[in-house]
Amino acid sequence: MIMHSLKTGLQALSFERIITAFFGRLAQCRTVWLKNWMIRTFIRRYQVDLRIAQCEKATDYPTFNDFFIRKLKTAARPIAGHSDDVACPVDGTISQIGFIQDNRLFQAKGFDFSLLALLGNAVQVAQLFHQGLFATFYLAPKDYHRIHMPIDGRLQKTIFIPGRLFSVNKQNTQQIPQLFARNERAVCLFDTPIGPMAMILVGAVIVGSINTVWQPDAYRHPNVTEQAFSNEVFLKKGDELGYFKLGSTVITLFPAHAIRWLEHLAADSSVVMGQRIGRFI
Repeated sequence: MIMHSLKTGLQALSFERIITAFFGRLAQCRTVWLKNWMIRTFIRRYQVDLRIAQCEKATDYPTFNDFFIRKLKTAARPIAGHSDDVACPVDGTISQIGFIQDNRLFQAKGFDFSLLALLGNAVQVAQLFHQGLFATFYLAPKDYHRIHMPIDGRLQKTIFIPGRLFSVNKQNTQQIPQLFARNERAVCLFDTPIGPMAMILVGAVIVGSINTVWQPDAYRHPNVTEQAFSNEVFLKKGDELGYFKLGSTVITLFPAHAIRWLEHLAADSSVVMGQRIGRFI
């Protein structure tokens, strides 16, 4: 408990960016013995199963980052096949899932946060999800770190919101108010067959970057940055949307009366990319 409080305190002093920069450089190291040692140590510690990866041999990855954002074999993650299925966008754990109530999202016992703040004070975007639904997914270091589409969608807008880089693990969600609305994040707004959908990629300490398939270079700007799209980016359910370099969180938003989450899903439910997590109403 003391060590966690110290870690949180250090992050509050903005050391998280120094830590992130250091580990970001280390993860790109191409010195063979060092990157192989890092990858093998990580595999042992987190019990990573490379048998489901496209590249099964640890030493074949040029850098630790290449290993971390490894792609999986197609058969490893079948996509929920019914036309009205909502597929899970990531491998990970559900942090929270439910309804947006009074324009606030539940974070943990005693903590919630503002939908408007989460979206960078984009009032028109926030109105789209008034009384809507949300799901927050935590990607632990051991998890597959590519993010996929829950349903078909055409990209309308992105909003990058600079912020802190607090760790987004379970302990911090229970201790840091407004955590997800304070960390840096990229909001990706899509038009879908059931209305708008937002995929929010939340940065965290040691997360070297947030990347998307339409913008391979990392999102990171000193100011809130919006970009509109003219229907040129269309992604089908299960298509890759982007990836994190090291673990973080994805928040998915749907409008009111658009979908229904599966009843058995709750906080701390383990999920894998592609499994059915909801149905269209």
